[in-house]
Amino acid sequence: MSAEPQPEAHPQPEALRRVARVVLLDPRDRILLLHGHEPGDTADDWWFTPGGGLEGDETHEQAALRELMEETGITEVELGPALWQRICSFPFAGRRWDQDERYYLARTSQTSTQATGLTELERRSVAGARWWTCQELTEAHETVYPTRLAELLRRLLDEGPPSRPETLDTEIV
Repeated sequence: MSAEPQPEAHPQPEALRRVARVVLLDPRDRILLLHGHEPGDTADDWWFTPGGGLEGDETHEQAALRELMEETGITEVELGPALWQRICSFPFAGRRWDQDERYYLARTSQTSTQATGLTELERRSVAGARWWTCQELTEAHETVYPTRLAELLRRLLDEGPPSRPETLDTEIV
């Protein structure tokens, strides 16, 4: 008798890691993305917005600015409103990460990056950073998270920030 495959469970709200992410735009409306990969397998790669988990009693806004500084060295930032929120779940570094992510708009004129505050895991899995135009993002064949980022960025640039954060589709990889 063979066991039936079980459907993948959706993350439970109490088990979610609280994360703040930054949609950082430069004066030319390019977005900064980090290039990550599975530790030990640079072929399993993707692009993503700077950000990470809240520490202690940090607010999402405080975590967004701290993570941006640690991952990019960028400190000259005007943090704007929360744009989007999503629940996601993905395998990385031998475990499953279940996250409740908030994305914040930020603007900067500081375009050089230097990742000086990476954790040991980030040092093994972040390969660099790149500024992308909306057109480049739309035409990209690389994996980018969140998966609709090109479309979301185009709408943001055309219409401005939403009046309240938009809830994105749950992504389970």
